[in-house]
Amino acid sequence: MGFLSDFKQFAMRGNILDLAVAVVIGGAFGAIISSMVDDVLTPLILTPAMKAAHVTSLESLTWGPVKYGSFLSAILKFILIAFALFSLTKALTVLRKKEEGKPAEPSASEKLLQEIRDELRKR
Repeated sequence: MGFLSDFKQFAMRGNILDLAVAVVIGGAFGAIISSMVDDVLTPLILTPAMKAAHVTSLESLTWGPVKYGSFLSAILKFILIAFALFSLTKALTVLRKKEEGKPAEPSASEKLLQEIRDELRKR
């Protein structure tokens, strides 16, 4: 019984749940990037090069048994995911720095003490 309760306590920690959510969102984000590379960027940008190579999809680019088209597709996906994560991290860093620069809102007791101070100065 101790093992199961320990496992339940471990599984219900905030970090584990956050990690699970991040993995699911990351998988969905990877699918979006894959579609963007396969269905948008490849046809728009690489169409002339693929026509010159007489291929219809990036994955069908081969040099003998080497499927370098799939490798190029994976590199494009990695670069786009890395750029998106960099942009997100940069934006969050800027927001965090703005929040740190703001003065903290005084608490109710601090406001009351300031009012008392101001009244004493008037006298």
